Amino acid sequence: MVKKKVMTFSWNHFMERLKISVFRPKRQVKDIVFRLIFGNNKEALLQLYNALNKTKYTNPNELRIVTLDNAIYISMKNNLAFLLVGTINMYEHQSTVNPNMPVRFMIYLAQEYQMLVESASSSLYGNKLIPLPTPQCVVFYNGTEETPDEYELRLSSAFCNQDVEPAAEVIVRVVNINYGHNEYLMQGCELMSQYAEFVEITRKYALLYDDREEAMNAAIDYCIAHGILEDVLRKHRSQILGSLLEDFDEKKYAKTLREEGREEGREEGWKAGRQEMAEAIARQLHLSVEEVLKMGADENT
Repeated sequence: MVKKKVMTFSWNHFMERLKISVFRPKRQVKDIVFRLIFGNNKEALLQLYNALNKTKYTNPNELRIVTLDNAIYISMKNNLAFLLVGTINMYEHQSTVNPNMPVRFMIYLAQEYQMLVESASSSLYGNKLIPLPTPQCVVFYNGTEETPDEYELRLSSAFCNQDVEPAAEVIVRVVNINYGHNEYLMQGCELMSQYAEFVEITRKYALLYDDREEAMNAAIDYCIAHGILEDVLRKHRSQILGSLLEDFDEKKYAKTLREEGREEGREEGWKAGRQEMAEAIARQLHLSVEEVLKMGADENT
């Protein structure tokens, strides 16, 4: 009976499903949920800061949120920024590996420092040093490309002349927040742990539905029923679903992704996608991955 059921499934259908699902959940959805959790919640931000830096600060009122409302470019908005104990902490959520994050943080920092200098009692042109909070730049990455649990990006890596000592540097800490990574962070920050689980669940549901909104609705229902980001998802469900209808209109960004995809080679990407889809099918039909891959090979011969 099981084999008969398997043969009714078309491998090509599943590969088409994969094409539809590759970009689901849309990066706007993950970004919106991330900001809904941490954007204006001092308690959540303090918990995240403590987990990330292994500190034990207890007073959220010592934290001041200074997130930029709008940075220089469209779709290039600063996610989170706050002042705490002499530091300015700039947190970015990313679903793609982006080596240009140091220069983006430099732009954000320049704007943040400009606002701080303008509000200082001393003049920028005076003889008294204006104290500046120490920058801490962090990217929380949850894309599908394999990356280490943590690594650094440096502005100096982009400088054309590597033989000259640079007069400026920005160091960005990249932290993988995909489900199953960085256990210390997940244990120290319950909301981050739930967010990682939410993203993992939405990916699984995206494989089961052709319609994005239907998949997201089902994923949200599951999360609410199991106490995963329940308050955020109940309160902001319509906003999250509404973001599915938004088009990302930065043509340069889309063109860059297409060009990078061609450079890296489509064949390697489809091999990885085929393996991922086979694993998903195997779980649904209680078969081994090898059996599913063989089924696809038989169909193509």
